[in-house]
Amino acid sequence: MSEPVIPRLPKWPFQAAAVLLLAVAGHLAWRSPSPFATVPLLVWVGAVVLAGLLGVLPFLMEYRALTRAVETELLGEAVQQLQKLEGVARHVTASTSQWHNIQEQAALTQKAAKEIAERINAEARGFTESLQRANDTEKHTLRLEVEKLRRVEGEWLQVVVGLLDHGFALHQAAAQSGRPEVAQQISVFQNACRDIARRVGVTQLEARAGEPFDDNIHRLPQADAEPPEGAMVDAVLAPGVAFQGRLLRPAIVLARVPVTEPRPEAPVATATLLAAAEEAVPEADRLL
Repeated sequence: MSEPVIPRLPKWPFQAAAVLLLAVAGHLAWRSPSPFATVPLLVWVGAVVLAGLLGVLPFLMEYRALTRAVETELLGEAVQQLQKLEGVARHVTASTSQWHNIQEQAALTQKAAKEIAERINAEARGFTESLQRANDTEKHTLRLEVEKLRRVEGEWLQVVVGLLDHGFALHQAAAQSGRPEVAQQISVFQNACRDIARRVGVTQLEARAGEPFDDNIHRLPQADAEPPEGAMVDAVLAPGVAFQGRLLRPAIVLARVPVTEPRPEAPVATATLLAAAEEAVPEADRLL
């Protein structure tokens, strides 16, 4: 706090008046008879008291002025502090308002971000569902194409197996006809057909009369029939068929129990061979 500037009151008039009063009191005390009478005593006391008051009065007035100056200065500083507090209050109010605005903007930003996230999730779900539908459609289309190709494969495999079986039946009939030249030509034709079929993966599995009956590569004409124990192949009605190394149909044969004495081989009728071939053709499609 700075030193207050107080206007100085001249003290000499008061001091001069006090000295004068004291001089009057001294003169009165010197001139008056002893003891003092009442009136002179009152005058003397009044003069002394008044001289003392005049001597102290300027200091009292100066002290009072100094006190007022200090109070005024303190009041001014208090007013300044109050003004500063008002400025701080205004700053706090402005900061609070800005904070509220920031909170509102943050809430709006959070809401917008949430909406964007929801839209992104919805679009992602829609995109995933679209991909799933497209995938399902593509799988269904591919399944239909595969089924179609399998049907086509089964159909042409039926045709190839039927041609091979009819060629085999025709060769057997030519061999039993007693005309070697015809049998030779049919054999050449059958071998050519087998070579063509082998190029697309279809091969015929030969079975010979007199070999032991094997359930893995031989079958009786009746699918549910069981061959006798120790049976041997008596006649081949249709050869086995394999497609790309996979067995489609075992050879269809007639079985017999071997006897001690050899018996002449009975010729198989051509109609029987063709009937067996016709019965064997649909099995290719069933076994695919």
